[in-house]
Amino acid sequence: MKSKTYEEFVEKFKPKKTTDDCYTPPLVYDAVKDWACAEYNIDPKTIVRPFWPDGDYEKFAYPDGCVVLDNPPFSILVKICEFYLDKEISFFLFAPSLTALSGKKVYMRMNHIICNAGIEYENGAIVRTAFVTNLGDDVVMQTAPTLGAAVNSVVEELRKEKVRTLPKYDYPDHVVTAAMMQRYSKYGIDFKVRRKDCIQISALDAQRKNGKTIFGAGLLLSDRAAAEHAAAECVATERAVAERDAAHKWMLSDRERDIIASLG
Repeated sequence: MKSKTYEEFVEKFKPKKTTDDCYTPPLVYDAVKDWACAEYNIDPKTIVRPFWPDGDYEKFAYPDGCVVLDNPPFSILVKICEFYLDKEISFFLFAPSLTALSGKKVYMRMNHIICNAGIEYENGAIVRTAFVTNLGDDVVMQTAPTLGAAVNSVVEELRKEKVRTLPKYDYPDHVVTAAMMQRYSKYGIDFKVRRKDCIQISALDAQRKNGKTIFGAGLLLSDRAAAEHAAAECVATERAVAERDAAHKWMLSDRERDIIASLG
């Protein structure tokens, strides 16, 4: 008999159909909730969220007059909607946008709100998200530009917070980093650093004095390798300039210049 520890280990790798691993960032949820409450005059105190890992929405205790506003597992969304419709429980649920209308048993019994919201969930998945609800009148499908704008604004702010803004440093030819090598590869430049010509460094002495480091570390090069590095950098710069010059530049017409002259 396998040990309990082994069974638990195996269980971790089994797909969980009850959560779909798409946990909604709280600020995104709040943006959706604010819109829904304003649109359908929902009292926030009546909102319930029955979907959580290992939860059972069918056995959840739904208070009278409640509204389910949650992100359910998309794989069983039609079944969930059918359950709420049959039980006459109000709901406003997240749904995958492109397939939101695919529930043959339920699509005429609820509204599908398509709003061009691209939500990045906490597991890193980016899903074009719509919403389905049995609130409101007899609308079957509608757009909601203000909802999409509200969600996308929050998602963009969250994305900016996640992206670390790195300082830009100019290094001597005797230092090469992975970022530099990536640039050389982009411009088709062959450049190799041999073991005898380098040593790994995390920062130059001048950087350490200021509490700075080389992001991702780098290599300190011999004079010979530094000369080759300088040549590679020169070629990369030339090709970058050529690429920029090759871009099509649209010119102003005489009519547009006359308009500009009349401005201000």
